[in-house]
Amino acid sequence: MRTPCDSVSQSADAQVACREAAKPWILGATILASSMAFIDSTVINVALPALQASFHATVVDVQWVIESYGLFLGALILVGGSLADLFGRRLIFMAGVAMFTLASVVCGVAPNIHVLISARSIQGVGAALLVPGSLAIISTAFDEKSRGHAIGTWSGFTAITTAIGPVLGGWLVEHASWRWVFFINVPLAAAVIAISLWRVPEARSAVADRVDWPGALLATLGLGGLVFGCIESTNLGWKNPLVFGSLIGGSACLTGFVAFEARTTSPMVPLILFRNRDFSGANLLTLFLYSAIGIFFFLFPLNLIQVQQYSATAAGAAILPLILTMFLLSRWSGGLVARYGARSPLILGPLVVALGFVLFAVPSVTRNYWGAIFPAVMVLAFGMALTVAPLTTDVMNSVDQDRVGTASGINNAVARVAGVLAIAVLGIVMVWAFRARFDRALEHLSLPAQMLQDLRAHETKLAGLEAPASLAQNTKAALTDMIRQAFVFGFRIIMLICAGLSVASAAVAWMTLPKAR
Repeated sequence: MRTPCDSVSQSADAQVACREAAKPWILGATILASSMAFIDSTVINVALPALQASFHATVVDVQWVIESYGLFLGALILVGGSLADLFGRRLIFMAGVAMFTLASVVCGVAPNIHVLISARSIQGVGAALLVPGSLAIISTAFDEKSRGHAIGTWSGFTAITTAIGPVLGGWLVEHASWRWVFFINVPLAAAVIAISLWRVPEARSAVADRVDWPGALLATLGLGGLVFGCIESTNLGWKNPLVFGSLIGGSACLTGFVAFEARTTSPMVPLILFRNRDFSGANLLTLFLYSAIGIFFFLFPLNLIQVQQYSATAAGAAILPLILTMFLLSRWSGGLVARYGARSPLILGPLVVALGFVLFAVPSVTRNYWGAIFPAVMVLAFGMALTVAPLTTDVMNSVDQDRVGTASGINNAVARVAGVLAIAVLGIVMVWAFRARFDRALEHLSLPAQMLQDLRAHETKLAGLEAPASLAQNTKAALTDMIRQAFVFGFRIIMLICAGLSVASAAVAWMTLPKAR
């Protein structure tokens, strides 16, 4: 379908005027579409407790709800950019929006956890098509003079929608159903597709060669194997052939991915970029820091809702200061690179983030948000604000101008893969810590043997574990407190590990990034 600006009967001046008039619509479509993907990656965390209760799910099931989306998004986001260059940016963008929306509907009507996980996987594929397509469309529609302002507008509005997402999602979970978290994508997608057909021109790269399908397959199988083995080890044990085989197969596929990318003429990930010490350091920093952020955003809403007894809306609002602070300080922190270079803020920022995680490890079971949780949120927010813009700038400045898009895509993929791996690996640590503390606490309660066995069999529900209704009121209250304290114990350990990962990020910046001249 042609857009109005594609008419050959128009004069050159009329076409220029038409394309200028289309720019606000193009921005609107790309912002709405990207917001769908970004909102779904944050709002689902607020919905996890309700979803877990609805399906009587374990933490392993809940992990898969997050991981299935992040796995395909992280593994295929570079492929999405290549497909857009090869087959047309509007076409792939709209295909991604349509796939994401159809999968959202399936998520909303999912009768069980397995259907939900499968639909989340398809959502991840759709997001991998629409997110790089959004920026590619903006880059094509705007010239060099106006492109920076357009991308800044896109970034600002997507940040605002990402901030609003958890609050809106929490309200929907509390007053309607967790299913509406997915249904809200339908009207947004309808608007995006209508605007795209009406106003967004088609464009493709003149130099695009082919898509690195073998690389994409190896990356997906490799990451999938590692994630599957780590997550399912909680249920099946490390010696289970399926777990052991998945870990071995995943490692072999990732090794094959590196070997293939080094030989192919059109690699998805040009390994030559990693010969640059600055680029490698920035991506290693990203891996450590976003691993910490990934597991934090997985466990923090569970802590607020299931342990601290916040409502879903309040839990969404609790995260809001973090996102807004990062947004408001992003322009200021970006200017730090020009004054001091990237090295100083990328050392100081992760150290402040580490302090924020330590503060999160302090509170026990308390509903005192302003005294116990808000200070930690603000310290974490300030540290991330110090880090994100300088990190993005450093990645861009570390490569030649014709490699900027590839470098940005790789860094984006590293950040998403870091979160996926952290939830898989540190989720095991969380279960171990919870189980150890809870089993020790159970020794002090005189419960029937069968009840003890049932409780231990369902420890993978973490704080979603419920005390049997048949217990006396005081015993039930004591058991509930034990469950919450066990979760807090595990959460503290994870937060201290996150602090360690953040310090490691600062160490990487100190060792690899050049000093400002």
